[in-house]
Amino acid sequence: MSAVVTALTPDPRLAGAVRVELDGLPFATVAAATVAAEGLAPGRLVDQAVRERLSSAADEEAAFRTALRALERRPFARADLARRLQRKGHPHEAVAAALDRAAAMGLVDDSKYAANYVETRAARGRGPSRLTRDLLAMGVERRIIDRALAAHAQEGAPGAVLPVALATRRAAQLGDLPRAVKRRRLLAFLARRGYSGYEVGEMVKRLVG
Repeated sequence: MSAVVTALTPDPRLAGAVRVELDGLPFATVAAATVAAEGLAPGRLVDQAVRERLSSAADEEAAFRTALRALERRPFARADLARRLQRKGHPHEAVAAALDRAAAMGLVDDSKYAANYVETRAARGRGPSRLTRDLLAMGVERRIIDRALAAHAQEGAPGAVLPVALATRRAAQLGDLPRAVKRRRLLAFLARRGYSGYEVGEMVKRLVG
Protein backbone atom coordinates (compact mmCIF):
# COMPACT_ATOMS: atom_id res chain seq x y z
CA MET A 1 0.00 0.00 0.00
CA SER A 2 1.50 3.33 -1.07
CA ALA A 3 1.47 6.56 0.91
CA VAL A 4 2.62 10.14 0.44
CA VAL A 5 5.27 11.82 2.57
CA THR A 6 3.50 14.89 3.93
CA ALA A 7 6.12 16.17 6.40
CA LEU A 8 9.69 15.61 7.61
CA THR A 9 10.34 17.32 10.93
CA PRO A 10 13.56 17.30 12.99
CA ASP A 11 12.95 15.67 16.35
CA PRO A 12 13.68 18.28 19.06
CA ARG A 13 14.44 15.56 21.61
CA LEU A 14 17.27 13.88 19.73
CA ALA A 15 19.74 15.47 17.36
CA GLY A 16 19.95 13.72 14.01
CA ALA A 17 16.48 12.18 14.23
CA VAL A 18 13.57 13.04 11.92
CA ARG A 19 9.83 12.55 12.38
CA VAL A 20 8.24 11.16 9.22
CA GLU A 21 4.60 11.89 8.46
CA LEU A 22 2.70 9.85 5.84
CA ASP A 23 -0.70 10.84 4.51
CA GLY A 24 -0.95 13.53 7.17
CA LEU A 25 -0.35 11.15 10.08
CA PRO A 26 2.77 10.51 12.22
CA PHE A 27 4.41 7.32 10.95
CA ALA A 28 7.92 6.92 12.38
CA THR A 29 10.95 8.65 13.85
CA VAL A 30 14.16 7.63 12.11
CA ALA A 31 17.75 8.77 11.78
CA ALA A 32 18.41 11.59 9.34
CA ALA A 33 20.74 9.20 7.49
CA THR A 34 17.76 6.93 6.82
CA VAL A 35 15.77 9.83 5.37
CA ALA A 36 18.66 10.63 3.04
CA ALA A 37 19.24 7.00 2.07
CA GLU A 38 15.59 6.52 1.16
CA GLY A 39 15.46 9.82 -0.71
CA LEU A 40 12.45 10.99 1.29
CA ALA A 41 10.96 14.41 0.64
CA PRO A 42 7.49 15.95 1.09
CA GLY A 43 5.26 14.86 -1.73
CA ARG A 44 7.14 11.67 -2.50
CA LEU A 45 5.10 8.50 -2.91
CA VAL A 46 6.48 5.56 -0.93
CA ASP A 47 5.55 1.93 -1.48
CA GLN A 48 5.12 -0.91 1.01
CA ALA A 49 8.78 -1.93 0.86
CA VAL A 50 9.89 1.58 1.87
CA ARG A 51 7.29 1.65 4.66
CA GLU A 52 8.66 -1.60 6.04
CA ARG A 53 12.22 -0.32 5.94
CA LEU A 54 11.13 2.84 7.72
CA SER A 55 9.39 0.75 10.39
CA SER A 56 12.57 -1.23 10.97
CA ALA A 57 14.59 1.98 11.11
CA ALA A 58 12.10 3.39 13.62
CA ASP A 59 12.54 0.31 15.81
CA GLU A 60 16.30 0.86 15.71
CA GLU A 61 15.91 4.53 16.58
CA ALA A 62 13.67 3.69 19.54
CA ALA A 63 16.15 1.10 20.81
CA PHE A 64 18.99 3.59 20.37
CA ARG A 65 17.14 6.22 22.39
CA THR A 66 16.54 3.74 25.20
CA ALA A 67 20.22 2.78 25.13
CA LEU A 68 21.27 6.43 25.36
CA ARG A 69 19.02 7.02 28.36
CA ALA A 70 20.53 4.00 30.12
CA LEU A 71 24.09 5.06 29.26
CA GLU A 72 23.46 8.55 30.61
CA ARG A 73 22.99 6.99 34.05
CA ARG A 74 25.94 4.56 34.00
CA PRO A 75 28.11 2.48 31.63
CA PHE A 76 27.06 -1.01 30.55
CA ALA A 77 28.66 -4.08 29.06
CA ARG A 78 27.20 -4.67 25.60
CA ALA A 79 25.40 -7.96 26.34
CA ASP A 80 24.02 -6.60 29.59
CA LEU A 81 22.62 -3.53 27.85
CA ALA A 82 21.20 -5.72 25.06
CA ARG A 83 19.28 -7.78 27.64
CA ARG A 84 17.99 -4.58 29.20
CA LEU A 85 16.71 -3.28 25.86
CA GLN A 86 15.07 -6.58 24.96
CA ARG A 87 13.30 -6.71 28.32
CA LYS A 88 11.81 -3.34 27.43
CA GLY A 89 10.33 -4.87 24.30
CA HIS A 90 12.74 -3.73 21.59
CA PRO A 91 13.19 -6.32 18.78
CA HIS A 92 16.45 -8.27 18.68
CA GLU A 93 17.47 -6.91 15.27
CA ALA A 94 16.79 -3.33 16.36
CA VAL A 95 18.80 -3.82 19.54
CA ALA A 96 21.80 -5.21 17.64
CA ALA A 97 21.74 -2.30 15.18
CA ALA A 98 21.33 0.27 17.97
CA LEU A 99 24.27 -1.15 19.91
CA ASP A 100 26.43 -1.22 16.78
CA ARG A 101 25.64 2.45 16.42
CA ALA A 102 26.46 3.17 20.06
CA ALA A 103 29.71 1.21 19.75
CA ALA A 104 30.71 3.22 16.67
CA MET A 105 30.26 6.36 18.80
CA GLY A 106 32.47 4.91 21.53
CA LEU A 107 29.58 4.63 23.98
CA VAL A 108 29.73 0.84 24.33
CA ASP A 109 33.13 -0.85 24.64
CA ASP A 110 33.50 -4.05 26.64
CA SER A 111 37.28 -3.73 26.93
CA LYS A 112 37.04 -0.27 28.48
CA TYR A 113 34.09 -1.33 30.61
CA ALA A 114 35.94 -4.37 32.00
CA ALA A 115 39.09 -2.35 32.72
CA ASN A 116 37.11 0.29 34.60
CA TYR A 117 35.04 -2.31 36.45
CA VAL A 118 38.14 -4.19 37.60
CA GLU A 119 39.87 -1.01 38.74
CA THR A 120 36.95 0.40 40.72
CA ARG A 121 35.66 -2.86 42.24
CA ALA A 122 39.11 -4.14 43.16
CA ALA A 123 39.59 -0.92 45.12
CA ARG A 124 36.41 -1.81 47.04
CA GLY A 125 37.72 -5.21 48.03
CA ARG A 126 36.63 -7.59 45.27
CA GLY A 127 39.11 -10.25 44.26
CA PRO A 128 39.87 -11.70 40.81
CA SER A 129 37.42 -14.61 40.98
CA ARG A 130 34.56 -12.36 42.12
CA LEU A 131 35.36 -9.83 39.40
CA THR A 132 35.43 -12.62 36.83
CA ARG A 133 32.05 -13.96 37.95
CA ASP A 134 30.51 -10.50 37.87
CA LEU A 135 31.74 -9.68 34.39
CA LEU A 136 30.85 -13.09 32.97
CA ALA A 137 27.31 -12.59 34.29
CA MET A 138 27.19 -9.31 32.34
CA GLY A 139 28.14 -11.13 29.15
CA VAL A 140 31.73 -9.91 28.87
CA GLU A 141 33.96 -12.42 27.09
CA ARG A 142 36.46 -14.30 29.23
CA ARG A 143 39.45 -13.17 27.15
CA ILE A 144 38.49 -9.53 27.74
CA ILE A 145 38.15 -10.15 31.48
CA ASP A 146 41.52 -11.91 31.67
CA ARG A 147 43.15 -9.05 29.82
CA ALA A 148 41.63 -6.48 32.19
CA LEU A 149 42.75 -8.43 35.26
CA ALA A 150 46.26 -8.86 33.88
CA ALA A 151 46.55 -5.16 33.04
CA HIS A 152 45.35 -4.23 36.52
CA ALA A 153 47.97 -6.50 38.12
CA GLN A 154 50.75 -5.14 35.90
CA GLU A 155 49.94 -1.58 36.94
CA GLY A 156 51.04 -2.43 40.45
CA ALA A 157 47.56 -2.21 41.96
CA PRO A 158 47.52 -3.19 45.63
CA GLY A 159 45.51 -6.33 44.99
CA ALA A 160 47.91 -8.60 46.89
CA VAL A 161 47.85 -6.36 49.97
CA LEU A 162 44.13 -5.61 50.01
CA PRO A 163 42.96 -9.08 51.15
CA VAL A 164 45.25 -8.81 54.18
CA ALA A 165 43.64 -5.54 55.20
CA LEU A 166 40.18 -7.00 54.67
CA ALA A 167 40.99 -10.19 56.53
CA THR A 168 42.63 -8.37 59.43
CA ARG A 169 39.61 -6.11 59.90
CA ARG A 170 37.18 -9.03 59.66
CA ALA A 171 39.23 -11.16 62.06
CA ALA A 172 39.03 -8.38 64.62
CA GLN A 173 35.24 -8.22 64.18
CA LEU A 174 34.97 -11.96 64.83
CA GLY A 175 36.47 -11.43 68.27
CA ASP A 176 37.15 -14.44 70.51
CA LEU A 177 35.39 -17.14 68.52
CA PRO A 178 37.04 -20.58 68.57
CA ARG A 179 39.97 -20.70 66.17
CA ALA A 180 38.38 -23.22 63.77
CA VAL A 181 35.13 -21.24 63.58
CA LYS A 182 36.98 -18.00 63.08
CA ARG A 183 39.10 -19.52 60.30
CA ARG A 184 36.07 -20.95 58.52
CA ARG A 185 34.13 -17.69 58.67
CA LEU A 186 37.12 -15.69 57.55
CA LEU A 187 37.71 -17.97 54.55
CA ALA A 188 34.01 -17.74 53.61
CA PHE A 189 34.10 -13.95 53.98
CA LEU A 190 37.07 -13.67 51.63
CA ALA A 191 35.67 -16.19 49.15
CA ARG A 192 32.50 -14.12 48.76
CA ARG A 193 34.73 -11.22 47.75
CA GLY A 194 36.65 -13.28 45.23
CA TYR A 195 39.72 -14.28 47.24
CA SER A 196 40.53 -17.96 47.56
CA GLY A 197 43.32 -20.47 47.04
CA TYR A 198 46.38 -21.69 48.88
CA GLU A 199 47.94 -18.27 49.55
CA VAL A 200 44.70 -16.94 51.02
CA GLY A 201 44.40 -20.01 53.23
CA GLU A 202 47.94 -19.53 54.52
CA MET A 203 47.27 -15.86 55.19
CA VAL A 204 44.18 -16.76 57.23
CA LYS A 205 46.17 -19.30 59.21
CA ARG A 206 48.68 -16.64 60.15
CA LEU A 207 45.96 -14.18 61.15
CA VAL A 208 44.00 -16.69 63.23
CA GLY A 209 47.21 -17.87 64.93
